[in-house]
Amino acid sequence: MTALLLLIFVALLVCGVPIAVCLGLSSAVVIVTQGLPVSVLAQRSLNALDSSPLLAVPLFILAASLLNAIGVTTHLFDLVRMIFGRIRGAVAQVSIFVSLIFSGISGAALADIGALGAVQINQMTAQGYRKEFASGLTIAAATIGPIFPPSIPIIIYASVANVSTVQLLLAGIVPALVITALLMIQVAIIARVSNLPRDDIRPQASDVAKKFVISFPALLAPVLLIGGLMSGWFGPTEVAGMTVAYALVIGIFIYRSLSFRATLNALRETVEATANILFIVSAAALFAWVLTLDQVPMKATGFLLSLSDNPLVLLLLVNLLLLVVGMVLESIAAILIIAPIIAPALTAAGVDPLQLGIVFVLNLMIGLLTPPVGMSLYMVSIITKMPITRVIAGVMPFFIPLFLSLLVVSAVPAISTWLPNLLMK
Repeated sequence: MTALLLLIFVALLVCGVPIAVCLGLSSAVVIVTQGLPVSVLAQRSLNALDSSPLLAVPLFILAASLLNAIGVTTHLFDLVRMIFGRIRGAVAQVSIFVSLIFSGISGAALADIGALGAVQINQMTAQGYRKEFASGLTIAAATIGPIFPPSIPIIIYASVANVSTVQLLLAGIVPALVITALLMIQVAIIARVSNLPRDDIRPQASDVAKKFVISFPALLAPVLLIGGLMSGWFGPTEVAGMTVAYALVIGIFIYRSLSFRATLNALRETVEATANILFIVSAAALFAWVLTLDQVPMKATGFLLSLSDNPLVLLLLVNLLLLVVGMVLESIAAILIIAPIIAPALTAAGVDPLQLGIVFVLNLMIGLLTPPVGMSLYMVSIITKMPITRVIAGVMPFFIPLFLSLLVVSAVPAISTWLPNLLMK
């Protein structure tokens, strides 16, 4: 059964069929040919969507779209530029730090690139940075978004792997800071070696204070979001709803830049993005059910445990697997297909579920930087109108801090587990 399922799936994937259709159609063919009830198709697909944490996904997408329509990204970028001053490579450092701040709102790498990409790249190229460098840094910094809460991939992983969504979101905070720090160190080294230009901005204290006041409502959004999660007053879905309400309030009454047309556009973007994600979720749930029916998760657990009983060794093997998978599969589809198979095996071997979730998502986010499916590469190629080969060349140096981050998070469980264990006692 599994062999037939994978054969049909790979054949459709090679033919260029959309991933959700590959998952659903291959599962449907196996179910029909094995004489299973056709009603399973509807039952399993719909049951996968009957999940409260998944309701947070469209709400976070809507919140990010609204805040982007308000124009908070420009205010944030200007404020951080003023704070960093005239250090060498300042605009590049600002791009990384703004990505960290905006990641506390958006929850997705592609959303970060869509909201910040053009601003970041234009600011850097205007200062004399090579377009390849600016593009590569923008793509690498966008990986912070799906690790720092709120994170759409983490919410989906938690729902699939039966892990506490709140704890897993909190587990991403320290790893995201590690990624940010290593990227900034990399830029500092490049700035010294390549003599990157200094920022030409010379703000007065009054200018910084004025920009801070303007940016304060945007800076408060991630603070309220993380504070709500840490306090235990709200779950991910409630926090997502509060973030949408907050975006509407500051857009209408404080910034006064959120028009009716912009709101409609944000709603349209949310519907399109949510439909794509939930289509994949329902199709992947059907695919995973067929695998479970053939006892693939149990067989995978036995196989992995036969290789080694050392959690670190198993985690490194899974890292290699996920890095390859991330090159050819869309991240959400990869989570839905592979997490139910891998998670039980590594948990049985002693890997902490929170650490595994962060390592899992980080691997797949690095996959967004790698061809042939790396969506971040193609998105920046469209924004900059550069050939994809030049975009790939620009991102290559930034694999170093990303792989170092992955190695550190894999080797030191406390980086992922310390904060949620501290706060959720």
